[in-house]
Amino acid sequence: MALNLTHQTGAAAIAATPAPGARASVFAAASPAAAAAAGSVVAPAQAASLRVQAQMVEPAQPQAPDMFQAMAPDQQQQGEAAHPDAGGEEARKVGVPVFVMMPLDTVRKDGSALNRRKAVQASLAALKSAGAAGIMVDVWWGIAESEGPGQYNFAGYIELMEMAKKAGLKVQAVMSFHQCGGNVGDSVNIPLPKWVTEEMDKDQDLAYTDRCGRRNYEYISLGADTLPALKGRSPVQCYADFMRAFRDHMAPYMGNTICEIQVGMGPAGELRYPSYPESNGTWSFPGIGEFQCYDRYMRASLKAAAEAVGRPEWGNAGPEDSGSYNQWPEDTGFFRREGGWNTDYGQFFMSWYSQMLIEHGERILSACSSVFTGTPGVKVSVKVAGIHWHYGTRSHAPELTAGYYNTRNHDGYLPIARMIGRHGAVLNFTCVEMRNHEQPQDAQCMPEALVSQVANAAKEAGVGLAGENALPRYDETAHDQVLATAAEKAEEDRMVAFTYLRMGPDLFQPDNWRRFAAFVKRMTETGVRDVSREQVEREAQGVAHATQGVVQEAAVALCN
Repeated sequence: MALNLTHQTGAAAIAATPAPGARASVFAAASPAAAAAAGSVVAPAQAASLRVQAQMVEPAQPQAPDMFQAMAPDQQQQGEAAHPDAGGEEARKVGVPVFVMMPLDTVRKDGSALNRRKAVQASLAALKSAGAAGIMVDVWWGIAESEGPGQYNFAGYIELMEMAKKAGLKVQAVMSFHQCGGNVGDSVNIPLPKWVTEEMDKDQDLAYTDRCGRRNYEYISLGADTLPALKGRSPVQCYADFMRAFRDHMAPYMGNTICEIQVGMGPAGELRYPSYPESNGTWSFPGIGEFQCYDRYMRASLKAAAEAVGRPEWGNAGPEDSGSYNQWPEDTGFFRREGGWNTDYGQFFMSWYSQMLIEHGERILSACSSVFTGTPGVKVSVKVAGIHWHYGTRSHAPELTAGYYNTRNHDGYLPIARMIGRHGAVLNFTCVEMRNHEQPQDAQCMPEALVSQVANAAKEAGVGLAGENALPRYDETAHDQVLATAAEKAEEDRMVAFTYLRMGPDLFQPDNWRRFAAFVKRMTETGVRDVSREQVEREAQGVAHATQGVVQEAAVALCN
């Protein structure tokens, strides 16, 4: 069934008027009749024959700064071509630059300084010697604005930028508006700012909520994006103010040291719903997860959307037979092979649920563009989750609960790529190191097929694609897979950057470090010079020997 699905944010549906400065795509109508009077909704009798036509937010003008000039000035001086713009339109004659993720707790929780300063200094020197382009670091909302609304403390981050600058490394700065703790790889706990969680305690519908009423404090519900619920500001306004403060505090480093802003849009910094939380044993791999649409703002939006298509009974709640976090698709009525996902109702619900996520991304990218447009040498990126389990089924249940309307019959990633492209941003995707046969086959995991689908979507949308490894891997098998996926391709199909997970004592173990040095050389020199793998290994051994002292220092300091 194809529907004309015209809808809006949950906050707007509750408030009856859009928040000041809000950019919701459609103002909510209280009923089909009222909406029809406004000219935004078709008559119920026509709804069944019309296609989904979700109106989009007015796009921002794409940015096209020379990102590669910011990332690899040495290669630029040697006459290499510039890094492509966000659409990948400029030819690139270089390999894929490699960045390394910093530890989650790089900056102290009070924001005043770095943790393990000596370790950071030694680590940066080692990375530079190995040929890495730079580092990625989380700029935690829960650290830098913890004291109160508008009270920013970026001192620890400024210290890191200065150290990176002196080391000759670039920085990808992640605007981390989510909680650290409760997801894969989270080794520390950094909650949202206390003044934010206090407001969420007062109005728990600001938190994502599942069918059983479990509240998730990882990230503020997108249903409240435009609601002035945080001391008079909306969440999107808070995000914009934070990014503006970061830009102003980091002015000396913008475009020369800081080359990328990755803007967080959900749990783990990814554009998705918190459908598979690991905290308290709620979810475990490879469960299908649960829909997160039961706070009152999301439910108000669903209700308005159902009324708009003349099916008010569809607006009461999400699917009743979609199972629980740790079930498998065939255990449920909604996700099984011929289940409800492929009915008229299922198509309506998934169109609404996924479009709400896309509009959330649109709002935040609009805010981000308003802050960083006009900042030469700085790109913006968005991270999309690599949900590869049950990919081989028809319904792709875990992707659906996360907000990606990707099934055997429907491409869920092209609309996301196009949204990202409208803002001149880069799509950052994970699980690049994984191979199908390494994953549980009974769960029909297909990471290689998933990465290929997302790469095709990015290419069709004219969007630059960057990559990450989902889990820490230091072996050559994983490195070979990343190379095959990201670098060993025609120039136009190569990734624009790769970020390596993660800096820590394990990376600096002698064998791991030697393999990493070889990996960086192979990634960055693809398309630059034709050398044998044996020669690369010899050169990497030389790097490992030359950096032995600083690497040992880093490994010891990181363990303290």
